[in-house]
Order: sequence, then C-alpha cells, then structure tokens
Amino acid sequence: MGGINFQLLIISFVPFLLALTVHEVAHGYVAYRKGDFTAKLMGRITMNPIKHVDPLGTIIFPLMLALSRSPVIFGWAKPVPVSRRNFKNPRKDMTLVALAGPLSNVLLAMVFALALKVLLLVFGPGALSKSKVLESLAAMLWVGMNISIYLGVFNLFPVYPLDGSHIVEGILPEDKALVYSRMERYGSIILIVLLFTGVLQSVIRPVYALILIAIRTMFGI
Repeated sequence: MGGINFQLLIISFVPFLLALTVHEVAHGYVAYRKGDFTAKLMGRITMNPIKHVDPLGTIIFPLMLALSRSPVIFGWAKPVPVSRRNFKNPRKDMTLVALAGPLSNVLLAMVFALALKVLLLVFGPGALSKSKVLESLAAMLWVGMNISIYLGVFNLFPVYPLDGSHIVEGILPEDKALVYSRMERYGSIILIVLLFTGVLQSVIRPVYALILIAIRTMFGI
C-alpha cells in the first residue's frame, strides 16, 4: 500500500479551508439579508477562516482520516448561528439560507477553474511542469475546484444536519415537514452509516462528476 502524500495534504488544506469558509459566510450573509443579524453580531460574516475553524472537524478529524488512509475524507466548520424567529417567512427564508452554502461552493469552484484557465493561458502547460511553484499552484487550483464541488454536492444530501435536510424541510408541506424534522435526532448516526458503507458516495459521485464536467467544459480545462 502507498504512503501518505503529504504534499497533496498541504496543497489541499488551503482550498479546503477556503471552501468551508465561503460556505459558512454564504449562510450567514443570506440570513443577514433576510433579517437575522445573529451571525453578523457574532462576527461570523467574515472571510477570516479562524472565525469558522472547528479544531476537531476542520483539522484533527480530516487529518486522522487521511493518515489512516480512509477511503472517506470529510470535515466541517463551526456552523453559522441562524435564528428562524428573525425571518419574516421562516420556512422560505431558512430554505434560502440552507441553499446558499452549496451554491456558494459551486461558484467558488468556477472561480478556481477560471484562475486555473488564466494560469494555463499566461504560462502554458509546458511552463507549469518546469516550475515547482507554478505546478503546485495549478494543483492547488485543481484540487480546490474538486473540493468545492464535492462539498457543495455533499451538503445537498437530505440528511440532518446537512443543508439538504433543511431545503427538503422547506419544500415539503408543513405537516410532512414536521414528520421529516423528527429524523433530526438520528441524523448524525444515519450520516455516519451512509458515509462508511459507501452509500453516500455512490449517490454523490455522479452529481459531482456531472458538475465537474460542466465546469471544465465551460472554462475549457
């Protein structure tokens, strides 16, 4: 079995941290725009990653999975606090807040793709392979694009506490949404089981691949 690729871990950490930060800021910003100032008052609508880092979920847990050569690598940031009672239309507004995170990750993936395209146009593929700095930068942008897409798609899965659960809750009729919300207490257990049995990946990968192909085609990379 191969060893741990520490260079890849280092290259991946910056875009991973950026993707988590953008995701949480998007939640907080949309909540703020919809009338909930909780995240704003707590200083969470900021691109400073330190404000969003969860030592366990952002650093320790993903690193432990990587070092153990786990086929599943995932992590999380500190969730942005949102108070539904501050919304004029709690169900609709909460749905928009939940959707903002995954959408922001797809947009970030496009930014990574654009930056990679510009890098290739300016220096050319040949120059990248001759420069360790440019090669590492290109790799970071490529990894960032993939991480952002995967994080966005992952969070759309309709299992608590992921964003997809809150989106489904907002779409369902109120009586059915109430029944659905009762699964929240078991959400983390269900999510872990789906992750480590490979069920979640089998659902996510086709959607992730479709978005990746679309973005690569859009930017010609």
